[in-house]
Amino acid sequence: MKLVIAYIKSHKLSGVVLALQELEGLTGATFSDVRGFGRGRARNAPDRVRDEAGDFVPRVRVEVACADELADQVVEAIEKSAHTGLRGDGKICVTPLESAVRISTGERDNESV
Repeated sequence: MKLVIAYIKSHKLSGVVLALQELEGLTGATFSDVRGFGRGRARNAPDRVRDEAGDFVPRVRVEVACADELADQVVEAIEKSAHTGLRGDGKICVTPLESAVRISTGERDNESV
Protein backbone atom coordinates (compact mmCIF):
# COMPACT_ATOMS: atom_id res chain seq x y z
CA MET A 1 0.00 0.00 0.00
CA LYS A 2 1.02 3.60 -0.58
CA LEU A 3 0.05 6.95 0.89
CA VAL A 4 0.07 9.74 -1.68
CA ILE A 5 0.22 13.23 -0.17
CA ALA A 6 -0.06 16.27 -2.40
CA TYR A 7 -0.12 20.01 -1.80
CA ILE A 8 -2.01 21.88 -4.50
CA LYS A 9 -3.34 25.36 -5.22
CA SER A 10 -6.84 25.82 -3.84
CA HIS A 11 -8.40 26.77 -7.17
CA LYS A 12 -7.27 23.43 -8.69
CA LEU A 13 -9.18 21.33 -6.14
CA SER A 14 -12.28 20.59 -8.24
CA GLY A 15 -10.14 19.38 -11.15
CA VAL A 16 -8.12 17.11 -8.88
CA VAL A 17 -11.28 15.68 -7.29
CA LEU A 18 -12.77 14.91 -10.73
CA ALA A 19 -9.53 13.29 -11.91
CA LEU A 20 -9.33 11.09 -8.82
CA GLN A 21 -13.00 10.09 -9.07
CA GLU A 22 -12.33 8.76 -12.57
CA LEU A 23 -9.73 6.25 -11.34
CA GLU A 24 -11.08 2.71 -11.32
CA GLY A 25 -10.50 1.03 -7.96
CA LEU A 26 -9.81 4.18 -5.95
CA THR A 27 -12.12 4.24 -2.96
CA GLY A 28 -11.55 7.71 -1.55
CA ALA A 29 -9.40 10.70 -0.74
CA THR A 30 -9.11 13.30 2.00
CA PHE A 31 -8.73 17.05 1.50
CA SER A 32 -7.61 19.60 4.10
CA ASP A 33 -7.01 23.34 3.98
CA VAL A 34 -3.42 24.03 5.00
CA ARG A 35 -0.91 26.86 4.78
CA GLY A 36 2.85 27.01 4.43
CA PHE A 37 5.69 28.39 2.37
CA GLY A 38 8.08 27.02 -0.21
CA ARG A 39 11.28 27.95 -1.96
CA GLY A 40 9.99 31.33 -3.12
CA ARG A 41 8.82 32.19 0.40
CA ALA A 42 5.28 33.32 1.03
CA ARG A 43 6.06 37.04 1.10
CA ASN A 44 6.38 36.98 -2.70
CA ALA A 45 3.19 34.99 -3.36
CA PRO A 46 0.14 36.88 -4.64
CA ASP A 47 -2.22 34.70 -2.56
CA ARG A 48 -0.26 34.96 0.69
CA VAL A 49 -1.91 35.14 4.10
CA ARG A 50 -0.32 37.17 6.87
CA ASP A 51 -0.82 36.23 10.51
CA GLU A 52 1.05 36.62 13.79
CA ALA A 53 3.52 33.86 12.84
CA GLY A 54 4.43 35.29 9.44
CA ASP A 55 3.48 35.03 5.77
CA PHE A 56 1.91 31.85 4.47
CA VAL A 57 0.37 30.59 1.25
CA PRO A 58 -2.97 28.72 1.45
CA ARG A 59 -2.98 25.29 -0.15
CA VAL A 60 -5.03 22.09 -0.11
CA ARG A 61 -3.48 18.89 1.22
CA VAL A 62 -4.67 15.81 -0.65
CA GLU A 63 -4.21 12.39 0.97
CA VAL A 64 -4.90 9.15 -0.87
CA ALA A 65 -4.28 5.70 0.61
CA CYS A 66 -4.22 3.14 -2.19
CA ALA A 67 -2.91 -0.20 -3.38
CA ASP A 68 0.63 -0.16 -4.77
CA GLU A 69 -0.58 -0.68 -8.32
CA LEU A 70 -2.77 2.46 -8.18
CA ALA A 71 -0.13 4.84 -6.81
CA ASP A 72 1.33 5.85 -10.19
CA GLN A 73 -2.16 6.54 -11.58
CA VAL A 74 -3.02 8.66 -8.55
CA VAL A 75 0.19 10.68 -8.89
CA GLU A 76 -0.39 11.19 -12.62
CA ALA A 77 -4.01 12.27 -12.09
CA ILE A 78 -3.01 14.83 -9.45
CA GLU A 79 -0.01 16.06 -11.43
CA LYS A 80 -1.99 16.65 -14.62
CA SER A 81 -5.06 18.17 -13.01
CA ALA A 82 -3.16 20.46 -10.59
CA HIS A 83 -0.63 21.75 -13.14
CA THR A 84 -0.70 25.42 -14.13
CA GLY A 85 2.90 25.76 -15.23
CA LEU A 86 3.48 28.52 -12.71
CA ARG A 87 5.75 28.54 -9.70
CA GLY A 88 4.08 27.15 -6.60
CA ASP A 89 1.94 24.49 -8.33
CA GLY A 90 2.66 22.20 -5.38
CA LYS A 91 4.30 18.95 -4.47
CA ILE A 92 3.39 15.26 -4.51
CA CYS A 93 4.98 12.76 -2.11
CA VAL A 94 4.52 8.99 -2.08
CA THR A 95 5.32 6.98 1.00
CA PRO A 96 4.86 3.32 1.96
CA LEU A 97 1.79 2.68 4.08
CA GLU A 98 2.53 -0.05 6.58
CA SER A 99 -0.99 -0.85 7.74
CA ALA A 100 -4.59 0.39 7.53
CA VAL A 101 -7.83 -0.64 9.24
CA ARG A 102 -11.40 0.20 8.24
CA ILE A 103 -12.99 0.85 11.61
CA SER A 104 -16.57 -0.03 10.60
CA THR A 105 -15.78 -3.52 9.28
CA GLY A 106 -12.39 -4.41 10.73
CA GLU A 107 -10.98 -4.94 7.23
CA ARG A 108 -7.24 -4.56 7.14
CA ASP A 109 -4.58 -3.39 4.71
CA ASN A 110 -5.48 -3.55 0.97
CA GLU A 111 -9.10 -4.52 1.72
CA SER A 112 -9.47 -1.42 3.91
CA VAL A 113 -8.29 1.10 1.34
